[in-house]
Amino acid sequence: MLPRVRINYANGTLGQVAAMADGCLGMMALGAKEVTGDDKFKLGKAYTLRKLADLEALGVTSENNPNLYRNVKEFYAEAGDGTELWLTGYAESETFANAFDKDNAAGAVALLKASNGKIRGLVAFKTPAEAYELTTTEGLDADVFAALPKAQQLGDWATDTLRAPIFSLVEGYGYAGDPAALKDLTETEYNRAGVVLGDTAASSKNAAMGVVAGRIAASAVQRKISRVRDGALQPLTFYVGAEPAELADLETINDKGYITFRTFVGKAGYFITDDNLATTPEDDYRALTNRRVIDKAYRIAYAQLVEWLNDEVPVSKSGTLVPAWCSTVEADVEQAIETQMTAQGNLGNDPSDSSDTGVECKIDYDQNILATSQVKIGLRVKPNGYAKYIDVELGFKNRIK
Repeated sequence: MLPRVRINYANGTLGQVAAMADGCLGMMALGAKEVTGDDKFKLGKAYTLRKLADLEALGVTSENNPNLYRNVKEFYAEAGDGTELWLTGYAESETFANAFDKDNAAGAVALLKASNGKIRGLVAFKTPAEAYELTTTEGLDADVFAALPKAQQLGDWATDTLRAPIFSLVEGYGYAGDPAALKDLTETEYNRAGVVLGDTAASSKNAAMGVVAGRIAASAVQRKISRVRDGALQPLTFYVGAEPAELADLETINDKGYITFRTFVGKAGYFITDDNLATTPEDDYRALTNRRVIDKAYRIAYAQLVEWLNDEVPVSKSGTLVPAWCSTVEADVEQAIETQMTAQGNLGNDPSDSSDTGVECKIDYDQNILATSQVKIGLRVKPNGYAKYIDVELGFKNRIK
């Protein structure tokens, strides 16, 4: 076995340096059209964009690639120019399931490798050929649900092989407007994948993936994309099926674990309902915020610990670890996470308590490294809490102080 650093995710504990590219996303455009000419948009090639004009420079327009163009345009309307976006186009015959398959070297794997692990999340949408036969299963194109286990496996592969964990959001293609028919994603276990429903046009088979991706890219890892204080989304209208979002049965859609759009009485514009991933309510990583936070901690911890790989380790008389060495490694990891996460508000520490850094790294001294050459480390980070439900008791007061 090659010397290595392995970090395993702990689950079930919540009861429910240079700046990192936290908002760097990859966009997968199934059914995109190539553009004729040298240095123009070609399928299967990874492109890096910083603004809509970069896509236009590849010859992509609202006429030759309407779905791709509008998703990138809506992405930058939310995220702002300068935000790094990786893009790959695929043929009309491509499916979500095949594109996310970790064994498909020409699919998402190629995009992740091209970015050298920089991509934090993938968003995928499709524009099938006119002859595409939509097979509806549990309220959506069957390809959507077939993609979820593939996206989960891809995320696990990216973590274990590239040491670059990711999440994926799949377009809820083919939604016909019946929430009752939708598959209940809270009964699945894909905490690296989610599904988006709702678009800026009525009765659209697509979803506003560029909008959601743009809000993710613009948000810190601990920030919910549904945060009201960040303001309304840029598009002025959203539909869920044939109905305006405010008239749709959003309660059912949200409770089944989908990401969609909503309004608030007295506030202009549309907002995202929540940041659900396709897993059970008990999963620590059900919320995209927790997924992004833990994945950032993973990347930082790996970068620190790989520096210790194959290093000499002082050993006590009994063959176990020396406490001073353990303390040095612990402090190294904690300091890196504190600097890159706690100081950025990514973790849920108490600012009034200087001892609360939101991170704890512990190494048990009683490990016989001479016998095993293995060091086991416990690493925990504390997430923020979120005011998802606010209950107020309102009444009259008979006197004012």
